Amino acid sequence: MADLLGSILSSMEKPPTVHDQESRRKAREQAARLKKIEEDEKRKKAEFRKKMEKTVSDFIQDSNLQKRRYEPMGKIERSILHDVAEVAGLASFSFGEDEESRYVMLFKKEFAPSDEELEAYRKGEEWDPRKAEERRRRKERAALEMEEASRSQKRPASPNSNYRDKYSHLIGTSAAKDAAHTLQANQSYGCVPVANKRDTRSIEEAMNEIRAKKRQKKGAGSGAGSGSSV
Repeated sequence: MADLLGSILSSMEKPPTVHDQESRRKAREQAARLKKIEEDEKRKKAEFRKKMEKTVSDFIQDSNLQKRRYEPMGKIERSILHDVAEVAGLASFSFGEDEESRYVMLFKKEFAPSDEELEAYRKGEEWDPRKAEERRRRKERAALEMEEASRSQKRPASPNSNYRDKYSHLIGTSAAKDAAHTLQANQSYGCVPVANKRDTRSIEEAMNEIRAKKRQKKGAGSGAGSGSSV
């Protein structure tokens, strides 16, 4: 029985000490403070969003404005403004080198910035459309000049004079190959064409002609012999 009573008493929670009571009180106070801070942050975000919605609406309704630049703001505020701009159908960009100087610019869709304009803002420069147009024209002229220069380098070099004109007194005005095809033999110099030298007789005709010449020689020889004996 004593053992049972002892186990029951040991299992019961001991009354909190003064130190425990103080720790719990501080924990409750800290939780209350955190809750209040969260509620304040939520309220501030809601108020800021409502304010940005008003400025964005005014910007959209003003037909004279194409873009709007806001003062530098924190990361949370920038994210809220970007979200409001996206819902409103605007283009939004953040610029600035460090966190303290970063700001947001809004652009209407019909006046969306070019890559050159965005690059100028990223460099911290002011955007001047006239100067940008001059730079664009200079780039186009430089590109055309480079293209023309490359074409002139690829163009084959032509000789200063034509060899046919230079040696026309030797080969005439026709090419040597064409002249060779049209060349005709001059019989006064003993140049006989090959076609004229070709024997067109048959073998039998040639042998008969040779036999006839031999008979003529024999007949001439016998006639000379008989005349000397007389």
